[in-house]
Amino acid sequence: MTTDNLGALSDAGVSIWLDDLSRERLNTGNLADLIAHQHVVGVTTNPTIFASALAKGAAYDQQVRELVARGADTDAAVREITTSDVRHACDLFRSLYESTDGVDGRVSIEVDPRLANDTEATIAEALDLAKAVDRPNLLVKIPATVEGLPAITKVLAEGISVNVTLIFSTARYRDVMEAFVAGLEQAKANGHDLRGIHSVASFFVSRVDSEIDKRLEALDTPRAQELRGQAAIANARLAYAAFEETFRGERWEALAADGARPQRPLWASTGVKDPAYSDTRYVDELVVAGTVNTMPEKTLHAVADHGKITGDTVTGRAAQAQEVFDGLSEVGIDLDDVFVVLETEGVDKFEKSWAELLDTVTGQLNQAKD
Repeated sequence: MTTDNLGALSDAGVSIWLDDLSRERLNTGNLADLIAHQHVVGVTTNPTIFASALAKGAAYDQQVRELVARGADTDAAVREITTSDVRHACDLFRSLYESTDGVDGRVSIEVDPRLANDTEATIAEALDLAKAVDRPNLLVKIPATVEGLPAITKVLAEGISVNVTLIFSTARYRDVMEAFVAGLEQAKANGHDLRGIHSVASFFVSRVDSEIDKRLEALDTPRAQELRGQAAIANARLAYAAFEETFRGERWEALAADGARPQRPLWASTGVKDPAYSDTRYVDELVVAGTVNTMPEKTLHAVADHGKITGDTVTGRAAQAQEVFDGLSEVGIDLDDVFVVLETEGVDKFEKSWAELLDTVTGQLNQAKD
């Protein structure tokens, strides 16, 4: 398999992160191989990924037996299993973290999704996770719910690096960037070195097309059909324009003078769900320096094999993207409702995956007791 396309993507300034982690990947050397040969410079995780990993194979059996011997309950077992994998991955990426001055070599772990609408509980969980993993290249994932915004600010103010997840709309993204800047200002007041605080904002892509395309199909008009498959990329390009607006001006420059780094946009949910579309479109069409693209391994291999990396495909395209959104509004798509639905479904999906994770671990603990 050629890595030329992935190399070109990396050379264009896009950090390639893998959207997956498991004990098997760590133990078999698969992740190390992706780092060495496929330009992977970071990893993201979420409850769905951990639920899938725990349900497969025997990689966790020994640790489960040890947890049973110590009398660990399900919640404690889940915490130890997930933080162990993330800590191991952080160690694997440590040299990359150091060689990129902390920009890459990052591994994310998400707060319990059941806390998405509880600010104080999210803060406490984020601080606890950072302490449990105890690695400088960790990113704690906090969802961009209304209740998550003040938690983002508080956790950053404590000097902890944050991956803000489940961002769907540009309006919410602006709120996230405000929370980030406020967090750095508080961190500075608290005496933290801003050079050591990093953040990415995970802007979800494919789910936007899935939801809006479904609504366009229901309209069943020629104009609606013309707009299919355009919303997600337009949405991301508008988000990038908002990023450019935020990270300039006196307020940001004051922080940058003290070593602050911009909160990088991260394109998440980049696996293509509609087989009618190119399986590399959410990579090819979102190339711009200073961003991250976190992709499942299937998408990573597709890009390596037949991606079309042609340079910057984002900068200067906000007006064109706005035309798409104007068109969606004109045909009757309620964009505000779309983003509310997507956020609600996103939290619900992660809660269900967390429940599956708890059930799986409970079953493994019980089996190990027999």
